[in-house]
Amino acid sequence: MIAAAAVIPLFLNACPSFRTRWAPYAAEPSFEESLLYIHLGEFAGHVIELLGNGSTAEFAAIFEVVERLHTDGDSYVREAATIGLLEGLQNLALSAGLDPAVFEPHLGPESARWWAELSGFWDGTRPYVGAGLKGGS
Repeated sequence: MIAAAAVIPLFLNACPSFRTRWAPYAAEPSFEESLLYIHLGEFAGHVIELLGNGSTAEFAAIFEVVERLHTDGDSYVREAATIGLLEGLQNLALSAGLDPAVFEPHLGPESARWWAELSGFWDGTRPYVGAGLKGGS
């Protein structure tokens, strides 16, 4: 089971280009290791920059980790992977004038389910994220 403390190291391994952004971010006096959602937002920003630069070589490894978080993470990590990272990617892509659907081909099956749930929530077809999944979870 993947715990919160393992998430950023997994992404640093999968996406070495994130190291140059992560190091100064983690060195900030206000940095708190326990704020996984905030850190995933920072990572989402990096992924959006990669996309904007056409640098998608790390995407296969990145989205493999995203899938592992959804399938092997503890409940907090699974939720953070959806609400902290996938939702961050969707929102940041839109803010940057990019179509979030560009990420869909990179998603594994479980991540794609949660991506669709987020999309359904934001377009009003789901009352909450997870409502369209069997048992709502």
